[in-house]
Amino acid sequence: MHPALLLLTDSRLPAGGHAHSGGTEQAVTSGAVHDVPSLARFLRGRLHTAGAVTAALTAAACAQASWTTAVPEPWPRLDAEVDARTASPAQRDASRTQGRLLLRVARRVWPSPVLDALATAVPNPHHPIALGAAAHAAGATPEEAAVAAAYHAISGPATAAVRLLGLDPVAVHGLLADLTPDLTAVAAQACLEAPGWEALPAYSAPALDLLAEQHASAAVRLFVS
Repeated sequence: MHPALLLLTDSRLPAGGHAHSGGTEQAVTSGAVHDVPSLARFLRGRLHTAGAVTAALTAAACAQASWTTAVPEPWPRLDAEVDARTASPAQRDASRTQGRLLLRVARRVWPSPVLDALATAVPNPHHPIALGAAAHAAGATPEEAAVAAAYHAISGPATAAVRLLGLDPVAVHGLLADLTPDLTAVAAQACLEAPGWEALPAYSAPALDLLAEQHASAAVRLFVS
């Protein structure tokens, strides 16, 4: 794996990822997640739905970046593919918030004409688009970008559960380790050749959408999403 991915997947990167729970906070509030086994079910479901879609879109963005120098035109089209696959308005807002912040940080850490073109074409991009473009600027491949996206889909929610429930962090990281084969399979599937962007995965996760909308209207919350 490219060393830069360690930075891109680190919650301490000042791109705001630590402020998002990926639906975990509302899942805890509802009682759906209350211990390590229930967290395992939540993360596995998230990885194989939203995580798989995000990984494929991130890989597509990284591949697009390798074909693009300073041409901004394709980015709005790929960003629209993310929009079409994100049913929840709250999830769309969270994705764009994280994408904007990541793009801002990536342009400073890995200056690139591709990132400048993305910022010109889509100043507020979805997170998978920003992540894929940033991975390319950092020297990573689409396959590596897909791994980063799949890992991001479960690591943030996992650490949020530790903070929300006071779970044993060693047990939770052991759970992430147990999910490595699933993560690898999701990332590999994300990079299979597709005839066009419209053929990228569009798996739905209605429960995550409902959790996101409930969380957005909550009077008290620790995480943005």
